[in-house]
Amino acid sequence: MLWVKAFHIIAVVCWMAALFYLPRLFVYHAMSEDKISRERFQIMERKLYNGIATPSLIATVILGFWTAGYNWDYYAGAHWFWGKLILVAGLIAYHFACRQYMKALAAERDLHSHVFFRWFNEAPVLALIPIVLLVVLKPH
Repeated sequence: MLWVKAFHIIAVVCWMAALFYLPRLFVYHAMSEDKISRERFQIMERKLYNGIATPSLIATVILGFWTAGYNWDYYAGAHWFWGKLILVAGLIAYHFACRQYMKALAAERDLHSHVFFRWFNEAPVLALIPIVLLVVLKPH
């Protein structure tokens, strides 16, 4: 079980790193003024999303439920666990929102400014803090 938990934590770290960096690329993409820069950001965003973020999301979810499955009776009755899952569901929605922004930026039809993406970039932190606190403190 410890191996599964370890790989779950690794997947979470990779996924969160991607969720922190991808919207930062959106900031620079929204600020870019030439075609070469926009094309470069499209490639970087696509590779990060498809090559790191999405596989890490899938691994996080699979390994997380695998880990919980070892002691499901405990987790099923733990309120902190369900709170964590709600926050993780929000991060999954954020992940797919990033995909929509990535596509809109690639099609040059996104009207959001770099300022919007700077604020959008903060959302994963607002979810990560309570997730970590719930997992570590396990409040009742």
